[in-house]
Amino acid sequence: MAKYRKLGRTSSQRKALLRNQVTALLNNGKIVTTEAKAKEIRKIAEGLIALAVKEKDNFEEVTVKAKVARKDKDGKRVKEVVDGKKVTVYDEVDKTIKKDMPSRLHARRQMLKVLYPVKEVPTAQAGKKKNTKEVDLVAKLFDEIAPKYADRNGGYTRIVKIGQRKGDAAMEVLIELV
Repeated sequence: MAKYRKLGRTSSQRKALLRNQVTALLNNGKIVTTEAKAKEIRKIAEGLIALAVKEKDNFEEVTVKAKVARKDKDGKRVKEVVDGKKVTVYDEVDKTIKKDMPSRLHARRQMLKVLYPVKEVPTAQAGKKKNTKEVDLVAKLFDEIAPKYADRNGGYTRIVKIGQRKGDAAMEVLIELV
């Protein structure tokens, strides 16, 4: 008896497909796929969410000194001439950052093994590289998704049957975060 569904693919193709689908599910909140794929996606996604719930508050706030470039009223960096060269002027500021404890750092790295990097493109400037921004899915898991499920013991996803696909009559389902 197999421990997982092979989905008619080689192991590398299957791994890429599942990583892609889990990333899309956590980024968008719901996706439409076949029933067999959804059941495999559920295993991975619920494991990641459970990990995030377990480690959501496992960090400490630390104050550090950071060098930040001084900016003028237009938002451009202030430069001054030193020894005949233009050099940017920096100010030291205190910043508070979240420092992960070792177990949370390990959880973060486990999540990064599964999740692909996601770029968000604004609809007004679709297709432009300039306005795209990187979405930190691991931070989203810890900051948004985990607190939502903190009092829940598993069952973070729901599979709703939609019907059969027209082309090959495969059962299509909607998998969503509860």
